Amino acid sequence: MPEPSTARKLGCTVALNEPMAPGMQRVRLYCPELADSIEPGQFFNLYVPGDPSQILRLPFSWSAKDLERGEVEFAALIVGDGTRRLSELPVGTPCDLLGPAGHGWTVPAGAARALLVGGGSGVVPLVPLAKALGEAGVACDFVQGAPTAPRVVYEEELAQAGAALHVSTDDGTRGVRGFATAVTAELFAANAYDVVYACGPQPMMAGVAAQAAKAGVPCQVSMERLMGCGFGACTTCLVDTVEGRKGACMAGPVFDAEKVIW
Repeated sequence: MPEPSTARKLGCTVALNEPMAPGMQRVRLYCPELADSIEPGQFFNLYVPGDPSQILRLPFSWSAKDLERGEVEFAALIVGDGTRRLSELPVGTPCDLLGPAGHGWTVPAGAARALLVGGGSGVVPLVPLAKALGEAGVACDFVQGAPTAPRVVYEEELAQAGAALHVSTDDGTRGVRGFATAVTAELFAANAYDVVYACGPQPMMAGVAAQAAKAGVPCQVSMERLMGCGFGACTTCLVDTVEGRKGACMAGPVFDAEKVIW
């Protein structure tokens, strides 16, 4: 059984809301309680005001936090009415959220080199992990798969973390043309890793997990699911595992890849 949820209802205020890339918004929330407690790989469920008929919160991973300013940053793909309304919220808008929620990334003792693989918006929860690994002296290769060159994001943050960035794009406008797994296959052939982390489309994660298993390297995956509540009540985020179906919001979103039934 998962431990009780750490999520609590917290008030917050929009501190920054600006375009980050085509169809992608960078948002910062002033929420000192969240900034002080959320860990890499955890998430929060945000209520977006503006439409009283919409009662469900939206789940977001975080990419950065500033303890001095009490702010947490995340990125949102504009894919529906909720994220559209989010992108239009003026600075200073009061909101509320449930967080921090879920089980985040873990770093094996003695790890010296890690491979991080993010596809699309799946790069977001890997950015604070790259920072934490860099601070711990763990060398990182970071593979980012994007649809096109303008959607490659967080380059400055990854450079500051000391991560080596490798890019694939669907249209070939930057890096390798095709899937991120083509890049990871080359990296597995050239390097020895102690741990692998992945987040993004499920086929990509399944491919990375298979490559890691073949190389004998432990792999953690963050399972992207719709999360209606964020604390285990609605069962909309179930993941099939060898130990049965588990809610991503409580047992995850990070799972050992070898336990996921792909």
